[in-house]
Amino acid sequence: MIRHLIGTISAWAIPAFILVIPLYGMAKGVKVYESFVEGAKGGFQMAIRIIPYLVAILVAVGMLRGAGGIDLLARWLGPVLGRIGFPVEILPLAILRPLSGSGSLGVVTELVTTHGPDSFIGRLAASAYGSTETTFYVLAVYFGAVGIKKTRHAVISGLVADVVSLVAAIIVCRLVFL
Repeated sequence: MIRHLIGTISAWAIPAFILVIPLYGMAKGVKVYESFVEGAKGGFQMAIRIIPYLVAILVAVGMLRGAGGIDLLARWLGPVLGRIGFPVEILPLAILRPLSGSGSLGVVTELVTTHGPDSFIGRLAASAYGSTETTFYVLAVYFGAVGIKKTRHAVISGLVADVVSLVAAIIVCRLVFL
């Protein structure tokens, strides 16, 4: 019963929002189409402003991964983390996730392909991917686009949130899937 209700809500949530938001705007007297076009123009201008930051972070991540830096760090930290219950297989994901969403998605895909989607590692990789953020990507692209230079507290807050999310994903996956 509950599963059916959740499935029904999931199936209708996005179509309902797509219908309700313009209708609400029209009821309030907003020129919905014109507002949409203005927002699209603003989004395009923002995209042009973030392209240099986006290219810089993607090149840096590509160089780090291509040079073997991620694998080297994983080999160094793996034995220590393995002793405290941290699955060594997801270490490359934990290292790469704060830097790049697409790079870390590649690691998740690799883990799921190697271990299987219903394996503990596959489920943990998906949970860790979904519960952590691309902290440095967000700082580089979005903060750079609006000209924020002092990011010290944002870096610390973002990385602490990533570590807490990763630990929570490990604990919850151990409780649920093992």
